[in-house]
Amino acid sequence: MGICGTAMGNAALLLRQAGHEVSGADTGVYPPMSTVLAEAGIAIHEGYDPERLRKLAPDLVVIGNAMSRGNPEVEWLLDTRAILFTSLPGLLHEQVLRTRRNIVVCGTHGKTTTTALAAFLLREAAADPGWLIGGVPLDPPTGTHLGAADGPFVIEGDEYDSAFFDKRSKFIHYAPRIAVLNNLEFDHADIFRDLVDIQRTFSHLVRIVPRSGHVVLNGDDLNLRALGSMPWTQVVRVGLEPGNDVVLRDFVETPAGTSFVLTWGGREWARIAWSLPGLFNARNAAMAATAVALLLHPQDPTKLDLSAFARFRGVKRRQEVLHSSPALTVIEDFGHHPTALHETLTSLRARFPGHTLTAVFEPRSNTARTKVLQGGFSRALAEADEVYLGAVNRAEKLAEGERFDSEAVVQHLATANVQGRYFSKNSDLLSALQQATLPAQGRPRVVVFFSNGSFDGAIAAYAQAAKASA
Repeated sequence: MGICGTAMGNAALLLRQAGHEVSGADTGVYPPMSTVLAEAGIAIHEGYDPERLRKLAPDLVVIGNAMSRGNPEVEWLLDTRAILFTSLPGLLHEQVLRTRRNIVVCGTHGKTTTTALAAFLLREAAADPGWLIGGVPLDPPTGTHLGAADGPFVIEGDEYDSAFFDKRSKFIHYAPRIAVLNNLEFDHADIFRDLVDIQRTFSHLVRIVPRSGHVVLNGDDLNLRALGSMPWTQVVRVGLEPGNDVVLRDFVETPAGTSFVLTWGGREWARIAWSLPGLFNARNAAMAATAVALLLHPQDPTKLDLSAFARFRGVKRRQEVLHSSPALTVIEDFGHHPTALHETLTSLRARFPGHTLTAVFEPRSNTARTKVLQGGFSRALAEADEVYLGAVNRAEKLAEGERFDSEAVVQHLATANVQGRYFSKNSDLLSALQQATLPAQGRPRVVVFFSNGSFDGAIAAYAQAAKASA
């Protein structure tokens, strides 16, 4: 149920690879996921129908966390108890993860890229890994792969809840051999009360890491440090500060790319030059490399060859360049938290010196569309030269006092000498943006879209028009 979601669809593909007969239902059946599922021989039904479910009589129903009470199939399952049901994380634990050596990648930011990096390194090392990535990677070539039954498995560990009947974070089900904790900030205000509440669920995760396993921790993150000591397992700290076990140093970013050095215990491990932007991606690389090295070479992790990083191409919708010409560059990014926006905009300043930097932001996620992080978004967006704010997603479902206040954000930007505009319709934003495609003050322009959704088609439409005009 909810098969066309990224995680649900990839899990369906994983179970199909394992030899199971899989079908699914959803209300939003559209490419690319619907196409990929159909090509794998997975039937998809539009909408939810208890009678169809009764006739189908599957052995197991997997209920996505977008399902809630009132859904007709949910109510039928609860009324009749005729078919066994579980959550997506429960399914993954029982069918895939229970007996594997799992790397579980967690944190507020960078999970998808770090998971893809770890899977890529394991694949390059011929470890025949399995993986489940919550996005569309360019490397490895697919978002999901079962791998060898006795091989390692890498999975994105989301802290969001598992299902309407299981409010534990998904990652609690994932049986980590190695838990990677990238960072920790307040997010998901719809299910967590505050930062302490999120820290509590992370503390539950690290308590199930075995003594023979590892917690790979961002040692620079004060919110992760607050989790305290973990004497029941082994902890390896990664960061920029000299006190960490693995230190990232000499980071440089130019229009040609980025480079940095990794050391382990004071000894140089690798010099890395690659195409991915930003210090945040260098951190992702350091975390992924450390986890894979501990899994494959526990006696001497620095034996892991990291030269493959030079070939890593990244993940779609993560600083993805959709169009590039001398006058205009169009970039799409999945960013929906202030820290992610700030780090990406800082990177773009280094990548595109002398360009006018235009940030286009859609307040879409369950937290971003509220006022909870509004101050952080205001400060992050002030890193741009000009800002376009899209329509607040599902604004009518929020009280005015709780809703993201676009006008207030624009007023704050004005105090920082940043030009801002806001729109109640994304179609109006697209029209205004298309009229401003000529270079500002003779300078080329970089337009970066931030959204964890489709922006009502504005991103694709703008990129397509830019290509046509070029």
